[in-house]
Amino acid sequence: MEADATQGGDVPVEELRFNFRSGRLCLAFVATVGERWRGNYERLQEPADLKRWYRECGLLDEPVTVTPTGLDAARTLREAIYRVAHAVMAGRPAAVQDEATITMAAAAQALIPVLHEGASRLTLPADGGEQAALSTVARDAIDLFAGTLAGRIRECASPECALLFVDTSRPGRRRWCSSAACGSKDRSAAYRRRQAGRDS
Repeated sequence: MEADATQGGDVPVEELRFNFRSGRLCLAFVATVGERWRGNYERLQEPADLKRWYRECGLLDEPVTVTPTGLDAARTLREAIYRVAHAVMAGRPAAVQDEATITMAAAAQALIPVLHEGASRLTLPADGGEQAALSTVARDAIDLFAGTLAGRIRECASPECALLFVDTSRPGRRRWCSSAACGSKDRSAAYRRRQAGRDS
């Protein structure tokens, strides 16, 4: 975790909500710190928050036990993923320690895919559920950073967002994490600036 991440009562209630506009599990995990450029809000303040994130992101329907040690490991993995993502975007090698952190988390048994009534879902192994959930996130990061979509990792162009996301548009020139959210706000702000310029 970032040393100066804002926690506790200093975090606005709206900043505790998770968002899932990244288009990728591992980048949605990175987004559990809000406003990194300004407020640096920690959304995983206690084990129950990580347990809630697993459920809200759709990774698990069943509850997973999260310990304080597991929460620390999750934050460490999250920050390694964040730094590697930025290294990939900058076209430079990632730090060896960050790659090792992700690899170590991925080495644990992952969540188990189960086929039920023609549908697939993930379930916890008999032991090590906490590590399995993190392993699944880490494996997604490895798949992203070493795969064909690595060059499509972007940072939202909105000055009020900067969320990391995967650009899946055909031309690969998407600027915002969401055209309906940040894109709409940016276009509205640009329109107001143009109107103000005409009126002055």
